[in-house]
Amino acid sequence: MTQSTTQAGRGLIVLLAALVAFAPLSIDMYLPSLPVLARELVATDAQVQHSISVFLVGLCIGMLFYGPLSDRFGRRPLLLGGIALYVIASVGCSWVASADQLLIWRGLQALGGAAASVLARAIVRDLFPLQQAARVLSLMHLVTMLATLVAPLLGSYLMDVAGWRSIFIGLLGFATLCGLAVWRRVPETHQGEARGHSLGSAFAAYLSILGNPRAVGLMLCMELSFAGMFAYITGSPFVFIDHFGFSPKQYALLFGANIAGVIVATFINARLVGRLGPEAMLRRGSQVSALAGLGLLLAACLPASGWPAIALALLLFVSVTGMLGANAIASLMALFPQRAGAAAALAVAGQFGLGALASFLVGLLHDGSPMPMSLVVAVCGVGAFVSLCLAVRTGASPAGIADR
Repeated sequence: MTQSTTQAGRGLIVLLAALVAFAPLSIDMYLPSLPVLARELVATDAQVQHSISVFLVGLCIGMLFYGPLSDRFGRRPLLLGGIALYVIASVGCSWVASADQLLIWRGLQALGGAAASVLARAIVRDLFPLQQAARVLSLMHLVTMLATLVAPLLGSYLMDVAGWRSIFIGLLGFATLCGLAVWRRVPETHQGEARGHSLGSAFAAYLSILGNPRAVGLMLCMELSFAGMFAYITGSPFVFIDHFGFSPKQYALLFGANIAGVIVATFINARLVGRLGPEAMLRRGSQVSALAGLGLLLAACLPASGWPAIALALLLFVSVTGMLGANAIASLMALFPQRAGAAAALAVAGQFGLGALASFLVGLLHDGSPMPMSLVVAVCGVGAFVSLCLAVRTGASPAGIADR
């Protein structure tokens, strides 16, 4: 089913963007509250940081199931079921009394949110060929980042007015509205004739995807970039609030500046990708990612550079994550048009899987300085660049096979 952006409707794109935003909003809204949450639950900083890791692991596991299942049974029923689970888990998160309870409910919340994150991308592949899909994914990411821009500010405001538990009530309301909109506005886009013949063959698609060197390179490029961003998300509240003395509101403004950078880079990508192609934009983005990561590591090694140098390097690194993600996943799904659900699931699950690992490493290495965060981000940035170089060497652009 191929339609233009206009035919699909701006409203549908905004709704799909909201679904993709489930994961970042679920993390970004409560970032400013992490130190307060740790004190109120009588937990260590590392325990609270692990709630991010648990959420990422839950997303990873959920996506690996939703993708192939949607290739076999369709997108809509799984999408609605996942949103319902997210709503229930959000209620549980708002009532926790300990860090252990928070980890359990956050894991369930992630399992529900995984459906929204992966199936929205698969729906885009159902509707658009490669060049248009890359542009629509960029537009979706742009809308998502606009929402994410205000998330820490909103979370900080809710915490000040009604305590950190109100943040999860806010997420509950957001998910409920999205679920109602999906019920009314999103039809089944993966029709019966395009589905596989068995559930086993749907899951076997993972082996085919992992056996393609170009696919692996594309996935690692977007996954490592994303992992570096989550190293930043996990470590930055403690780096800027505890180490550099920022207030929660000051940190939220700094976080917002990084999201603004993502918005600008994603807007540029949406304008240029139709003319230059996804591969050219991937090359430019991965170069920036690697250089910014190395610059961040250098700034951490030179304490005299202070917080401005660290903030600038993070701004450059984070800004290109959306560009890399949109172009890499559009290229990946074009390689496997009949297995778009499995391809999107494997790629996005890998994002959150490596994101969980990066988040865990930052918490494990936490020493109160910027070095753990900076080291993990630098490794991820260089790794994303190297992975893309390997992908480019293993085959031609998938544009020619996008609609097979």
